Amino acid sequence: MNQISIRERLLNVTPTRLIAIPLAVFVLGVLVFLPLSSAVTQQADPDRGHQLFDRRCGGCHSLDNDKEGPRLRGVYGRKAGTVPSFKYSDAVAKSGIAWDDAGLDKWLADPDKFIADADMDFHLEKADERADVIAYLKQLSTK
Repeated sequence: MNQISIRERLLNVTPTRLIAIPLAVFVLGVLVFLPLSSAVTQQADPDRGHQLFDRRCGGCHSLDNDKEGPRLRGVYGRKAGTVPSFKYSDAVAKSGIAWDDAGLDKWLADPDKFIADADMDFHLEKADERADVIAYLKQLSTK
């Protein structure tokens, strides 16, 4: 039987084979652990959302009274443009949108991009801040 030494085996390994196993381990690690890490980092904090709401949204919105913007208690799950005491833009009133996580996130990121001619100039650039404000508004809708 022909025995090949370890040195000869190593010299015969192609570069492709040298990186194939570590690359496969890396890809597997990414596929397994990336979803877990993003779930941890995307945990929304309604308490922080309350603070952000007061600082960033409170100038135009309150929870129970219309101001420059409509009252927002109960906004989560509500159809856009349906607070009877507030005069919405035609675009918002006709949008047919029901406010959920995805819709509120798009709205807060760029209102005019989500609903053209929405008449809201403010936006929250940071995804984690949007998630926290949405968690706060969602929590208020269940009370």
